[in-house]
Amino acid sequence: MALTLPARLKGYRFPRSVIAYAVWSYYRFNLSLRDVEDLLAARGVIVCYETIRVWVDRFGPQIAAQIRRDRLPAGDKWHLDEMVITIGGEKHWLWRAVDHRGDVLEILVQKRRDARAARRFLRKLMRRWGQPRVVVTDKLRSYDVALRTDCRSADHRSHKRLNNRIEASHRHTRRREKIMGRFKSPGHAQRFLATHDQITTLFRPKRHRLSARSYRHARADAFLLWTDYAANLAA
Repeated sequence: MALTLPARLKGYRFPRSVIAYAVWSYYRFNLSLRDVEDLLAARGVIVCYETIRVWVDRFGPQIAAQIRRDRLPAGDKWHLDEMVITIGGEKHWLWRAVDHRGDVLEILVQKRRDARAARRFLRKLMRRWGQPRVVVTDKLRSYDVALRTDCRSADHRSHKRLNNRIEASHRHTRRREKIMGRFKSPGHAQRFLATHDQITTLFRPKRHRLSARSYRHARADAFLLWTDYAANLAA
């Protein structure tokens, strides 16, 4: 990944191109911090994995915010689902919403999987994206309560296998969870996945639906956007 970026960030020894490459590698692929350290070492950049941790924690959310700002408006058909994750030996639930394109709208890590948790997640979604026309969920009855209370106008659909669109996002989360040796805390999971979902969406343009030429154009556009986002990073 070749980047042509302006001067280095104030207070940082390495140039923006190195920092941007490390952040991109960590979030784009299923790599550990030590894997990214080895990738940089192979290119002659000697840096500790703990420094890379600081980079991804500080600059990853900045880039994710820029991606979210520039994305297309969310569709009015939402897919909502929840998956279980284990944090510190305790069961937690990761609530996720995607639109009709499969782009992640929002995630929320909560300890409960009940109507109160469903309402909290739905209200968070609507504060950012407004009201949906259609909401697709699994058979969890908590969604019925949340929609009847906070979003009566939406058409609620919960038929079997109708919510497959969101499963791809869950698979990416499972892979990262395994690589990272599980998430360290609910806050850690929330911060990491909120960034990870936005960055990976930029570099996964539904390849199975595109011709080879269209995919190459989409990938080139993603790299150009990444260069712009990296140039706007603030220390």
